[in-house]
Amino acid sequence: MVIEKLSLTCDRLLSHRQLACCQSYCGIPLDGMKMLIYTNMDIEHKPLLLTGHHGEISAMTFGKGSGPVLLCSASADYIIVWDIELCQKRTKEGKVAAGTVIGSLLGEVVYLSFCFSDERVAACSGATVYILSSKRHEVISTLTSHLGPLTSAEFCPWNKDILVTTSEDRSFKVWDLNTEAVCYQSFVLSASPLLSVFFLEENRHLITGSTDGQLWCFSLPDDHKCHLVTKMDLQKMEKRHQMHRGTVSDQAGLAEQSTVDEVETSKPVLRMALCSSFIDTSIEHKKDNSWLFIGSSDGLYVVDLATSDLLKALYFKDYPNLSITMAGSWSISPGWDNSMVFLVSSLFTPCVVLLDLRLCDLERTWACGEGFSVFPSSPLLLESPLNAEFKKKKPEHPKKKGGIKERPLVFHSKVKSSGYTSAPRSIMFSPKTNIQKNPSSKTANKNTGLLLRDYPADSAAPTIPHIHLSIVNKPVHCLQYSGDGKQILCGLGDSSVFLYKSSLTGNPTVYTAGHDKPVSSVSWSLNRQWWLSASEDQSLRIWTHGSPEPAIIMGDSLFSKPIRSAQFYYLDKFLLLASGPSLYLYLYNVDITRDDIKRYQQQSVIKLARCITTTSATDITALSAINDFFSYIVLVCGSDRSIQVFDMNKGTVASALPDVHSRAVHCITQNKGSMFSTQAPDSYNLFLTSAVTDGVKIWDLRTLRCVRRYENHLNRCHTCSSAISPCGRFIASGSEDNCAYVYDIRSSRYLHRLQKHSDTVLSVTFNPATPELLTGTLDGKLRLFQSSSGALLSHDTSAAVHSIPNMTA
Repeated sequence: MVIEKLSLTCDRLLSHRQLACCQSYCGIPLDGMKMLIYTNMDIEHKPLLLTGHHGEISAMTFGKGSGPVLLCSASADYIIVWDIELCQKRTKEGKVAAGTVIGSLLGEVVYLSFCFSDERVAACSGATVYILSSKRHEVISTLTSHLGPLTSAEFCPWNKDILVTTSEDRSFKVWDLNTEAVCYQSFVLSASPLLSVFFLEENRHLITGSTDGQLWCFSLPDDHKCHLVTKMDLQKMEKRHQMHRGTVSDQAGLAEQSTVDEVETSKPVLRMALCSSFIDTSIEHKKDNSWLFIGSSDGLYVVDLATSDLLKALYFKDYPNLSITMAGSWSISPGWDNSMVFLVSSLFTPCVVLLDLRLCDLERTWACGEGFSVFPSSPLLLESPLNAEFKKKKPEHPKKKGGIKERPLVFHSKVKSSGYTSAPRSIMFSPKTNIQKNPSSKTANKNTGLLLRDYPADSAAPTIPHIHLSIVNKPVHCLQYSGDGKQILCGLGDSSVFLYKSSLTGNPTVYTAGHDKPVSSVSWSLNRQWWLSASEDQSLRIWTHGSPEPAIIMGDSLFSKPIRSAQFYYLDKFLLLASGPSLYLYLYNVDITRDDIKRYQQQSVIKLARCITTTSATDITALSAINDFFSYIVLVCGSDRSIQVFDMNKGTVASALPDVHSRAVHCITQNKGSMFSTQAPDSYNLFLTSAVTDGVKIWDLRTLRCVRRYENHLNRCHTCSSAISPCGRFIASGSEDNCAYVYDIRSSRYLHRLQKHSDTVLSVTFNPATPELLTGTLDGKLRLFQSSSGALLSHDTSAAVHSIPNMTA
């Protein structure tokens, strides 16, 4: 996979010198004051020799442009810019190659960088960065503000007047080159110095890394007020990667053996580069070029920035043919033919190597096995649990006895009179001719609402506060809209369930004759005729409209542990619920008829169709399945931090993903869309998981891989839920900082922070019919948010507080 194209032994150690590498050339100091320029495509060709420095060369870098190719080199006496092609031409003519001196006597320069137009050069010397012209001897500006020596400086690719510097004072600064002032100064990020900085132009983010392997990704908006997007740790990512690969054993003996054989080393972030030349349209989440190469002392790390996961670690020790075992400095550049080139200096020996990495080989090592789809690809098996039905009772017919029965002469119980006893009619039939035809209001009302309005696919995220309700001083554990978006169920911590209109106007219907402990989940049926509630009291109830008593009660020691999640499944054919390590599939038949004498007898029927146990018998913490269309897939999360994919057609666990979060998943949500919106079929294979202290992750069922991570919100101890909008463009998450966060599904940076909640936001849900977001808090408050387009059509009732006289008990 890694090919060594060049190995050069130098006369001195170059471990901490900035080396130069671009797509076509690489530059290496020779004898301190000279430079050798090699052609990457033809290493055997005689290198170009450049002379002109009188001091030892301390830093080199190539320009960002493709032509002409510029090289800048720095020593204590001069900073020189070279035109490589012009120097090659002069050398062929027998002349001495010469460059342009753009700076002199600026001290020991440790880092150089060109702007993206190659018109300016930033030179770091001590605690000062000098902005120089690349065409003449001119110091444009001198920037001094750091408390320690500078380690790097890079120009912003989308704003030529912005420069970011890192320093040994463990902070970075954003400079406005027009005013020569600091726009933003970070806090002290780490106990170790910051070494490098890199820009992500597509997302407008910057990444900085330290000597102890920490990375911070910040957004860089137009106002230059940076916000932390995510934080990564190379060592933690490496351990998680090894656990997924199965290289870390939980057995004590093997753990002790590994600690004896291996020595833990720091992983300094020496250089970063984006894998921008690799585009694979077969896997959607790699289109955004989120792969980051990180050069460290022990090898090369490939990190997916969207998920903060380590994809591949290429260690020098795994390639014994390489001339290097530990790196002191890196220079990384895209190469030709879908490759990356790396110029690496050895940490302990005077050696420099040029490495080549084929990205197609990297893709093959990353590719995983075949995934799944929420859409069925085959018919039901004969023995499938989904074929379960109630046994039909055969009608009992009385046995026929011999002889002919007497039959009545007519087939009706009453016979119309012949009219002989009534008085004769004096007025014959006369038609009515003066009737005025009025439009039938019933017909008009009947036709109203038959045409569903489409969910606006291009609407803004719902961020405008519309209604604020105070229910009870108990947590709102779960929320769910009905399929038509007209009603909302609220499961509370006081064991009651509130049924509201979606507008949150009027008094709710309160159901209290049910559970003894907090309600853990609520779910509407697809036909909206009934709904269920499950509780920590190990019971489940199915309710119908207008009835104060449940139609079905499932309890009485049916389950040994609390019901963590329950819902309708397979177009309302089954009840699906999780208790302990078991997933239960029940047939049911709701019968609302009651015998007043035997009210305690339940007329509805339930029947267990299948009970499936998770692998390793781990307790289920959350589940999700699609009820809006036929789907065999059920997603289950376990207390062992795993996600298990159940194939209900076969009634088995089809696949398991271990260690998906650092804590057990408490919420899993599929992208189900709604009857008012249409998405691309592949979008329905996405699902969210939330875990305490580990943010929200979005997964692709087709590849069984995490495709992005969202962790701007705060979730340290409560089970804050998350939801996907019906249009599939936004993600909402609760948070413990009394806010709800709305993310663009394509970016890890939050779009909106919905503030002014009174307590921790536990529950969030989107209205399936209109762009509205409903949140529920730990202290029993509801807040309804609308989009900017929908808010103009409704009134402001932000101070509404409802009493609850309509108690159903």
